[in-house]
Amino acid sequence: MVRAVRVDVMTTPQPLQSIGDLAQRTQAAGFDGMLFTETGRTPYLNAALAAQAAPGLELSTGVAVAFPRSPFVTAAMAWELQEATGGNFRLGLGTQVRTHVVRRYGVEFERPGPRLRDYVRAVKACFTAFRTGTLEHRGDFYSLDFITPQWSAGPIDAPDPKVDVAAVNPWMLRMAGEVADGVHVHPLGEPGYIARHVLPSLAEGAAKSGRSADELAIIVPVMTIVGDTDEERHRERELVRASMSFYGSTPNYAFIWDEAGFEGTTARIREKQKAGDFAGMAAQISDEHLAAFATESTWDGLADALTERYGGTATRLVLYNALSDMDRFERYGEVAQRISNS
Repeated sequence: MVRAVRVDVMTTPQPLQSIGDLAQRTQAAGFDGMLFTETGRTPYLNAALAAQAAPGLELSTGVAVAFPRSPFVTAAMAWELQEATGGNFRLGLGTQVRTHVVRRYGVEFERPGPRLRDYVRAVKACFTAFRTGTLEHRGDFYSLDFITPQWSAGPIDAPDPKVDVAAVNPWMLRMAGEVADGVHVHPLGEPGYIARHVLPSLAEGAAKSGRSADELAIIVPVMTIVGDTDEERHRERELVRASMSFYGSTPNYAFIWDEAGFEGTTARIREKQKAGDFAGMAAQISDEHLAAFATESTWDGLADALTERYGGTATRLVLYNALSDMDRFERYGEVAQRISNS
């Protein structure tokens, strides 16, 4: 079965004075939404300004780092963004990795999977509290039981925001199926990985909470290599090669390479990484890796190629590198329109 698919553009948060123009251009190009992935700048202010500049654009954090912010603070920001977008905001949360959380943000990281599960439940308890005036959540990591009208955002004329989580390994995927509204698949999540791990693990988690996996959003970032000549595709091919080597250096993701038939890829990348050889890292990503983990096509064929690879599983496709060359941005928007309207 081919599922209806929405198409977003992925961006890191931009300087606040420029995000409005980018949101308007994104909407005019034909994308359904924007996904803000947290890096050095926070995603929530970007989403707020995008909501004002381009009403109707679907916005999400993909993902925001959860633990440095209390569940109540995160819930309040998501609530206001849901109101500002008229119900078109999704809250995407992730754990990040220990080094960033402990040494950059200065907060705890123990048992990140169970902590994120409790965090999601706490956020949803806050949503309920904004409507009812009663806050009651007691978990292993967060206990929330006090709210007054003065410190509540109050009801809004929109449904509660959907809460999605980033997940890679089977435990996290099952947790997403159990407590979240959707999952952010990793950028290395090629169709085989989705079939082997994402779909069955989400279904198992959903069944545990008495619901169907069909209720869950599957948000898939896709790396594309597109052009009508090999020369046109060469630049994107090398950008994707570098991006894959960056993600592929993480030990927790090694099994994705291995199961796809590229055993030892992570170890080879990490050897170059430790030597500071970034070109050498990228060189570990062969053309065979690219063929398996990216989608390469002509412009006319890209929409069909993405639909064929992901149409039976993804509910949202996120074009990972659509902003790598702004001269081609509108062409990516045309592809997005073809997918959404198919």
